[in-house]
Amino acid sequence: MATVQSIERAFIILEHLSGHPHGMQITKLAKETGLSKSTVHRLLSTLIELKYVKQDMDTERYTIGYRALYLSRNLLNTSSLISTAKPYFQNLVADINETIHLCVEEHEEVVYIDKIESNQTIHMSSRIGSRAPLYCTGVGKMILSGKTDEEVHDITSRIEFIKKTPNTIVTPSEFIDEIFQIRRQGYSLDNIENEEGIRCIAVPIYDFSGQIIASFSVSGPSSRISLEWIQSELAEKLIQTAKEISLQLGFRN
Repeated sequence: MATVQSIERAFIILEHLSGHPHGMQITKLAKETGLSKSTVHRLLSTLIELKYVKQDMDTERYTIGYRALYLSRNLLNTSSLISTAKPYFQNLVADINETIHLCVEEHEEVVYIDKIESNQTIHMSSRIGSRAPLYCTGVGKMILSGKTDEEVHDITSRIEFIKKTPNTIVTPSEFIDEIFQIRRQGYSLDNIENEEGIRCIAVPIYDFSGQIIASFSVSGPSSRISLEWIQSELAEKLIQTAKEISLQLGFRN
């Protein structure tokens, strides 16, 4: 059966990039796909224009963009991270009656991809598709904690720390110390750092390779999400839920 060469080559590039979550530079991509550098550059330019590929201008690496999710939107209903995690989130919300957010990272920000509301009278104003910084959110800190020390320092060097509340961390050294602490304790906090009066606790979700691919948080007024509750039982409930979701995604500790 005849194929359209440019389409075939574009999918070769997309499939190859999908196996490199940290991205690839064009020379290596051309070499590994067996395509000329000029062909790869032309096709990447089109894919970037269509938002199926994105480029980090600092590292010159290309990665798959979230627009690619649109192609599999019906498949995602049955096999995605969102649908895998949702029943576990529903059970957790039924238990603790607080709002859950599921987030991933894109362009060194967190993106909210799912939300399960509690039935509390005070609701979170966040919405699916919204973005937030890494440095002042529990989910952002947790996702960053899964990166190498070199990546943590590199990303931190580019953060513009803005003091959103009196509790916001605004010095790189203090922020990096907290990332290392998160690795030791297994959960992270937005301790009223992003929004006045709101506290969040976040935990990691791992894929089959042991990489942190997402994080979810429980958020609410600091009067309800108290440090005492976090330390006495809430952190353990979230960590256990995260383990169960990660196992469904193929993670084996």
